Amino acid sequence: MPAPATPGWYVISLRARGEHAPMRAAAASAGAGLIAISPWRLHLRDDETTRERLHEALAAPRVVVTSPVAVRAARRLQPLRALPGQRWFAVGEGTAIALRRAGVADVEAPRRMDSEGLLSLPGLAELTGQTVGFVTAPGGRGVLIPALEARGASVIRADVYERIAVAPSPRSLARLAELDAPAKLALSSAEALQLVVDALPELVLDRLRRAQVVAASERLADIARTHGFTDVVIARSARPADLVAAAAGTPAA
Repeated sequence: MPAPATPGWYVISLRARGEHAPMRAAAASAGAGLIAISPWRLHLRDDETTRERLHEALAAPRVVVTSPVAVRAARRLQPLRALPGQRWFAVGEGTAIALRRAGVADVEAPRRMDSEGLLSLPGLAELTGQTVGFVTAPGGRGVLIPALEARGASVIRADVYERIAVAPSPRSLARLAELDAPAKLALSSAEALQLVVDALPELVLDRLRRAQVVAASERLADIARTHGFTDVVIARSARPADLVAAAAGTPAA
């Protein structure tokens, strides 16, 4: 049996440990290999306080869910079903799809799949006297809750999972350091990038900065530039297929 062909280019994924499969599949469909550098692992919470908080959040007239992982964590704790008259919102289409699969048929999601896009939805424009359930994890999406409160909402936050920082694996660092093929860094989290930049040895970080950044939003593109990345493009969304499509459609770095 002939040896598999060596990919001509690579996608660098900063997803959580054990969460790289969708990015790997998207990269493979575009003829690219994958280098997985995980800055954290995910822990799905399962304690009584979290269950009570989630129950309160899911009873609110409006419910915001920030990620597919939040959907997965929440449905482990209780069934996800829309109450009569209730409105559900997702930060992006990936989260909306996860909610529909979990049992919430009617989900509103913005075309611009980030915090700013979510805040532009008409259903979240006027919230005076309204209660909003917010299903998420500690950290991240820091602009959303203050913005919702500024619009008059009372926010019930349920942190149903958490990200626990881990050191990048020596194998992944060695692969990156030795890489002599074009590479594209898929960027969907400012926190993930910060952890990786802080953790990498200087020589490996220099190699990473030579990669083209494919950012999920203009905000993330600006953050990448502040970390010393100079070749930055913007994808349609944070979905792996959109990130890889943007990477494949631009000149290699």
